[in-house]
Parts: sequence; C-alpha cells; structure tokens
Amino acid sequence: MTFVQLIECRTRRFDEMDRLMDRWVEQTKGKRTATHTLVGKDRTDAERVVEIVEFPSYEEAMRNSRLPETDKVFHELLALCEGTPRFTDLDVVRDEGLFAGTARRFFETIAAPGPLVPLDGLLAEDYHDHDPVEGQDTIGMDAMRRKLEMWRGAFDFTFLVEDQIAQGDRVCTRWLWTGVQKAAFMGVANTGRQATMAGTTIHRFGADGKMAEGWLQYDRMGLLAQLGALDALEN
Repeated sequence: MTFVQLIECRTRRFDEMDRLMDRWVEQTKGKRTATHTLVGKDRTDAERVVEIVEFPSYEEAMRNSRLPETDKVFHELLALCEGTPRFTDLDVVRDEGLFAGTARRFFETIAAPGPLVPLDGLLAEDYHDHDPVEGQDTIGMDAMRRKLEMWRGAFDFTFLVEDQIAQGDRVCTRWLWTGVQKAAFMGVANTGRQATMAGTTIHRFGADGKMAEGWLQYDRMGLLAQLGALDALEN
C-alpha cells in the first residue's frame, strides 16, 4: 500500500531549508526510497511549510528514515525550524489521477455509439490539436468535433487504453484503436474490414481541468494498408 508522510514546520529560513533539501537529495542518490516530494507554503501564513513525501510502502519509508544522510539532515532541519516539526503518517486508501481520468474519459466518449455528445466538459473551447498527418492543426471545439465526426462517420471503433503517464499538466496515453469501416474514408471506398492502429496522445490540461492541447502519433499508413488502399501501389 502506498504511504505518504506529511511534515509540517514553521521557519523564517525557507531558502536555507530549500538548499538543505537539495543537498540531501544529492547525498542520497540511489538510496532514497521516496517516489514523489511536494513542498508548499501556507498562503495565509508564509512561515508555515508543509512537505508531502510519497513512498511505495510504510516499510520503504522507514528504510529511508534509517539512512545516515536522513538522520543528519533531520538534525540540520531542526536548527532551521521554530519548534519541532510535526509528522503525520498516512496509508493511501484512495488515489485518483484526475487529469488521467479525464483523458481516459475522452477516449471513451469519442468512441461511444450514438450521436457525439457535447465535449465542453472535456475540451477547452480553443482546444489545439497537433496531428502530424493532417495538413494543418485543428483549432477550436467546433473544428475538433468535425474531425471526430469524420472518423465516427467512417468507422465503428473502440479505444483500449494500454498505458497512461501523468506529469504536471500533461497526460500521455498509449492506446490501441480497433475499427470496422462502414463508409468511405480518405478516398477509400467502404470495405467493411476491421483494422487496428496503435497510437500515443499527449494532452496538456488547463487550469480549469480541461484538455487545452493535444499531440498525436499514430500509424495512419498502416490503417490504410489494412483497408487495401495501398494494394495498387504495391502491384
């Protein structure tokens, strides 16, 4: 079970504390068991500092605390704080990656049968889509809907989300698209064939939690080959 430790302290020497943390990270390279660290200042009390440290488990956190470097930096930390820091140990019982969930919901939504539902809960009004296969970028909600309707009109398809990585305001989704052609597509008459296509999309999220920008990589030539569009060229 993932474990999180909250460390709260009061200090008027935050810059020194920040440099101390940098030295500790440098000294414990290859030894630290923490997977994520976040430091914040109280907006209403600038002397109150909270550090949130994530570990794979409580046992890994304890192994980290037993490092000689950790013990040394803790005593140096005490000298920078007003009073003793407060530690809160938390077992993580629920962990939701909200941006990753929104990205996953986007793929589910655009593949859902029936009319395409409004996307204003997922996309920013000025959403910017970078597609290397297209002649130009798709910009704006209406343009994005037209692009999606083109795909939905030509195929019945689904997405299998195979992997997601979230960092900051970006989510990278590796997906597998499976579709059955039902109408002409890029000059290719309806074949009724099933085709698959792997791809990756990186979404950037805005402050409102909606997707503001996207970058795609996918094998459209492979898709056209499966539909038989390249047969004449090969012959």
